[in-house]
Amino acid sequence: MKASDLLVECLETEGVEYVFGLPGEELEDLLFSLRESDVAFIPVRHEQGAAFMADVHGRLTGEAGVCLATLGPGATNLITGVADAHLDKSPLVAITGQGGLERLHQESHQALDIVHMFEPVVKWNTQITDAEIVPESVRKAFKLAEYEKPGATHIEFPEDVAGESIDAEPLPERPRVRRADPDEASLERAVELLADATDPLVLAGNGTVRTATATRLYELVDHAGLPVVATYMGKGAVSDRLDASLMTLDSGPEGEASMAIERADCVLAVGYDIAEHDPQSWNPDLDKRIVHVDHEPAEVYQHYNPDVEIVADISTVLHELRRHLEPSSVPSWCRELRERIVADVQREPAADEPFSVERTLPYLREAMADDDVLISDVGSHKMAIAQSFPTYEPNTCIISNGLASMGIAVPGGVAADLAVDSNVVVATGDGGFLMNAAEIETATRLGLSFTIVVFNDDDYGLISEKQVAHTGEQFGTELTNPDFERFAESFDIAGYRPDSWAEVQSVLDEVVPADELSLVEIPLP
Repeated sequence: MKASDLLVECLETEGVEYVFGLPGEELEDLLFSLRESDVAFIPVRHEQGAAFMADVHGRLTGEAGVCLATLGPGATNLITGVADAHLDKSPLVAITGQGGLERLHQESHQALDIVHMFEPVVKWNTQITDAEIVPESVRKAFKLAEYEKPGATHIEFPEDVAGESIDAEPLPERPRVRRADPDEASLERAVELLADATDPLVLAGNGTVRTATATRLYELVDHAGLPVVATYMGKGAVSDRLDASLMTLDSGPEGEASMAIERADCVLAVGYDIAEHDPQSWNPDLDKRIVHVDHEPAEVYQHYNPDVEIVADISTVLHELRRHLEPSSVPSWCRELRERIVADVQREPAADEPFSVERTLPYLREAMADDDVLISDVGSHKMAIAQSFPTYEPNTCIISNGLASMGIAVPGGVAADLAVDSNVVVATGDGGFLMNAAEIETATRLGLSFTIVVFNDDDYGLISEKQVAHTGEQFGTELTNPDFERFAESFDIAGYRPDSWAEVQSVLDEVVPADELSLVEIPLP
């Protein structure tokens, strides 16, 4: 067999269903090997879209998404999506082609040092210089991508190596390496800090969703009566229906969630990553006692200097904390703050109220089932979704908040609709939408069905908001846009532009559960 056949057999052994990518000359052997395999190659419209699809696939399934690009510009176009997976801790394996080894010692057409270029945004990468190392390279790429904390890895596959003859087999997949149980001394110290605290609080980060610890976290919170505030990427770690849930760090019309964490004297940070949310915002005075529970030690940072770190299997730690802490109920101050948050996020708009993201969300939440998946792009709408969209199950609200890459939502919708059985909604601003709107063609070609909601303010709105807050004026942010209804129709999908809140509600109720691809534009003032 060829080395390209062997690499594809390795992908099959790893359980890969899809490879998202673009074809290229240097990928010829690999593409024809994919054609003869059980792995579906999905051609996309831009390599960034391919990387975002692999990124979201990894977030939703816990299994590495795979993206493929050719050398040079193909590989460089992947980098943003790969970097997003790196900082969002999503398992991803990127494969790039390369020219033959015989020409890489000199300046050559489209040849760049891609391995070194990818180095800052992956956990590990390599160039396959000999067909013999294909099985080890692929196994290592998947093992490290999926190992906690997960992230991106990269394999470069030169075209002459891909065509080599080889007699070898894939390395068999093995169970994932499990973190050890917590050490007794650290556990005892954590219990002591939480028991002695007047107002302890749980900060639920991305790791609580990613590691499927939601059940253990619920059991701990329910037993000990601990208020919970989630990060944006931790939404759904506990259901926002629980009395203990204060939604996310910035939720509430007056910042009630921030009030809660300001009040807390001990923070149990579970699966928290400072790349996602700067702890200076919630520990400005360095007065919080902090218990860090994660698969890795805490980053060294003045505003996040834990009193105790438990580096172990998160589920086991939460189970042990529940066993050692006394039962209690949710404190009254938490219930009062929660009532104000819930009243705000559930408030439907008056008939004459201008369109806004915040007031659209109650209608969107009503149209979606608990296990439906919302993919948010990045922009001012992301802030509203993070703060005001109730989330009831883990991994059902996907937000990029590590790298925070615009353009992730439409490709993410493609990946999500392939990965889950529930309905998928994509929420995006006009700026992020047009960055990768071409992937609508990918979705229609695959026969996918999900809903795209475009909040259109003809502006890079979040940047404008910050400019105005800092200087009182804005510059360089205004945009013009196509007619989004006609734009949708050009892809042969339904487009809607409601004119009233009643139409917003009826359109969302119609399209979200429908088995079709559609676009809904919400024009913002």
